[in-house]
Formats: sequence, structure tokens, C-alpha cells
Amino acid sequence: MDFLKSVGGKVAAGLVGLAVIAGGISWYELDPATRHAIVTDVFRLISWTGIVAVLPWVTFFVISQVAKMKSNAAGAALVFGYTAIEALLLAWLFTWSIKGPTAIGLYSAAVLVAAAYNLLTCDWIAERFES
Repeated sequence: MDFLKSVGGKVAAGLVGLAVIAGGISWYELDPATRHAIVTDVFRLISWTGIVAVLPWVTFFVISQVAKMKSNAAGAALVFGYTAIEALLLAWLFTWSIKGPTAIGLYSAAVLVAAAYNLLTCDWIAERFES
């Protein structure tokens, strides 16, 4: 069994090494405009992810007020509001040009992840303020 683990580990390490080399060569071969577009898009996504991660925490006072209402509708409206703001921000960051099935699918996945994060984070913060 140890033999299989060591061979499997070596094969996996070799595949990762090959992927890194292939990615480096592909990056080197890209024209500057495409490279710039990729880097710009990555930084847009990183900044949006940071905003999504921080928004519920900096507005904890709003969450605590909604938690005091003890209303599921108010909580759902808060999570929907956060997610709608974040979805609009993501579309704006990409200059409202979310076209094609791949872009729409990735945009939808990002918004759904943001919604799940908002739901879990708001619920966690609300539980801390209720006690």
C-alpha cells in the first residue's frame, strides 16, 4: 500500500509540475493586451470578493436591528438586499458586459456564492446579537 501511495504522490506531483510549466509557457506566449485583460479581470474579482466578504461585517449594526425584529421576512429582505447590491457591483465592475453562456454561468455562480455567504454570515452575526 505504501508503494501505491508513493507512486500516486509522485504522479500527482509530476502532473502539477507539468501544469505549472505549461501555464508559464502559455502566459509567456500571450500577447500583452490579453495578459493585461486577464490581470485586470483577476483584480476586479479579487476586489469584489473582498467587498462581499467585508460588507456584512461592517454593517453589523443593521443586522442586529433586523435580528431584534424577529422576522424572517426582514432577514430575507436584508440578505436579498446585500446580494442585489453585490450583483450590481459585479456587473458594473465588468462594465455591464456579461454576455454569452459562460459569462452568464460564472456570473450566476458568483452571485449564488455571495448569497450563501451573506445568508450564513448574517445568521451568525444575528445569533451573536440576540443572546
